[in-house]
Amino acid sequence: MIVESIELEKFRNYKSLKLRFDSGTNIFYGDNAQGKTNILESVYLCGTTKSHKGSKDREIIQFQEDESHLRMRVRRNESPIEIDMHLKRNKPKGIAINGVPIRKASELFGIANFVFFSPEDLNIIKDGPSVRRHFIDMELCQLHKVYLHHLSNYNKVVNQRNKLLKEYSFRTDIMDTLDIWDIQMAEYGKKVIEERRAFIRQLNDIIVLIHKNLTGNKEHLQITYEENVSAEAFADTLSRNREKDLRMKMSMTGPHRDDICFLVDGVDIRRFGSQGQQRTAALSLKLSEIELVKQEIGDTPILLLDDVLSELDSSRQKYLLDGIHDIQTFITCTGLDDFVQNRFHINKVFHVVEGQVY
Repeated sequence: MIVESIELEKFRNYKSLKLRFDSGTNIFYGDNAQGKTNILESVYLCGTTKSHKGSKDREIIQFQEDESHLRMRVRRNESPIEIDMHLKRNKPKGIAINGVPIRKASELFGIANFVFFSPEDLNIIKDGPSVRRHFIDMELCQLHKVYLHHLSNYNKVVNQRNKLLKEYSFRTDIMDTLDIWDIQMAEYGKKVIEERRAFIRQLNDIIVLIHKNLTGNKEHLQITYEENVSAEAFADTLSRNREKDLRMKMSMTGPHRDDICFLVDGVDIRRFGSQGQQRTAALSLKLSEIELVKQEIGDTPILLLDDVLSELDSSRQKYLLDGIHDIQTFITCTGLDDFVQNRFHINKVFHVVEGQVY
């Protein structure tokens, strides 16, 4: 699968922009704060409906404008697909695929698969649990639409249940309603846990070899899924912990409190690893994500590298660049020296200057 072109109107610092991409490596270079990352963000947004930064639609629309328009053309299995997206300041976004409006964002997932790699991703191991959960969720949502269905329903139930728990102090008649939410929470939560378990198992099978190669066979990396509660015991634990939840006015049990742990030779590197070990494990994780997508969909994902090379030493740069030669890649950087040094083949170069692309 490849992204052939994108058109932007009133998006971030671009009044109007039309770009055609190569099926190989596309480099966007220029000084900082010129708009390079915005191009990668627009591609990711068209494919997933979400900004990799977590930005809201109104923050993406150009200043003093009410709406923004994006159009991306993708080719998958020789079939052309056009994705149109209208972002509105005070209304939900509108999306159409080949001119046909879609009602749910989930209909967009699976058309193209993206792996986004930014300098922030190198901190995934030392950041908080929510960052690691977000990584799992975004990958699973792209690969399995049914997971998106289970997760979104689970999150809705948790929000409704938390709302009820907050009202309990002045509404003691809510116990029956709470029972209903507990049944649904356990039902959807169990499915989320089981799908995350399977994902971590698959990831582990891939990451071991990648990390060994990256560290010259010196380190063994393993990822463990730290379940807040097991799928099998979720319903019982939820019932047992109700008094505590009423006291805390929030749901204290469930996969919304899960985490993953990275062990190098049995040692938790979040707590005891060096920054170098953490960054190498984060790079292994991203390369494993690419390989997992290949295995799952039988095609290569589209790789978006946002100024990552400047954060890696020369050996890790070379390993990363060697591993992506067969994937359509979008790379932002401030200069082309790293690619020349690594003798990396560049298919198309764009120079970005103050919202203009040459």
